Amino acid sequence: MVAAIRAGIAYAIVVFLIGFGLGTFRVLLLIPHVGETVAVILETPLMLAASWFVCRWCVDLLDVHRRVGARAVMGVVAFTVLMLAEFGLSALVFGRSEEAEFAASYSSVSGAIGLVAQIIFAIFPAAQIWRHGD
Repeated sequence: MVAAIRAGIAYAIVVFLIGFGLGTFRVLLLIPHVGETVAVILETPLMLAASWFVCRWCVDLLDVHRRVGARAVMGVVAFTVLMLAEFGLSALVFGRSEEAEFAASYSSVSGAIGLVAQIIFAIFPAAQIWRHGD
């Protein structure tokens, strides 16, 4: 179970850093030209593809057992760490210090797309139990 926790933390941190880079590109270059919702729609498949490969790398590197329990722990830890990192960034950069204000950011179309992508991100460790080629 320790491997699953470590993998979840590593998975979340690496994906958060990738998301920070892509998010900067989205905010500075895409949103002014195509709007927020279209920019998020364009970014989401890239983030999910990156998440899939980072998940696979973390599972393999940290030797997470191929069992639903271990992979579920990895996904829950990763989701929790990712949400905490996003809340911290939201408070530092955007001044959203209240939990309600942070949660409200998910009520827009682009926010809802992002939240669904984060839930899919959390499911990837368990989904990869069935991948072939190992």
